[in-house]
Amino acid sequence: MDLVSLKHWFWTLGAQYGVDPVIYGILYVGSIPFSWLSVAWLVRNIRQRRPILVPATLTVLFFLSAYLYVVIAGRNVPFWVYAGMSLLLFAGGISSMRTIRARINPTPTPSTAR
Repeated sequence: MDLVSLKHWFWTLGAQYGVDPVIYGILYVGSIPFSWLSVAWLVRNIRQRRPILVPATLTVLFFLSAYLYVVIAGRNVPFWVYAGMSLLLFAGGISSMRTIRARINPTPTPSTAR
C-alpha cells in the first residue's frame, strides 16, 4: 500500500463514520496541556485539603474529550473501535491514578531524606 492510498483510506474513514480526523486530532493533542494543568490543580487541592470537584471533573473531561467526540459524532462506528477506546481509557485511567497518587505522596529520594 503506497502513501497516497493510505492517505485516501484514512480520510474516507472520517467521512464513512462521521468523525473528522482533524477535529479528533486537535481534541486529542490539544487537550494534553489542559489535562496536565488540571492534574496539577487537582494535586494541589488534595494536598491543601481543598475541594476537588472542579479540578477532578476538568481532569476527566480533558482526558475523555477526543473519545467523547467519537461517541457523540460517530455514526455506525464498528464495535472494535469502542472496545479499543475502552482499553485505552482503562489503561490511561490507571496510569493517571498512579501519577496523581505519586504526586500527592512523593517518596523521598536518598538525597532529600535526612
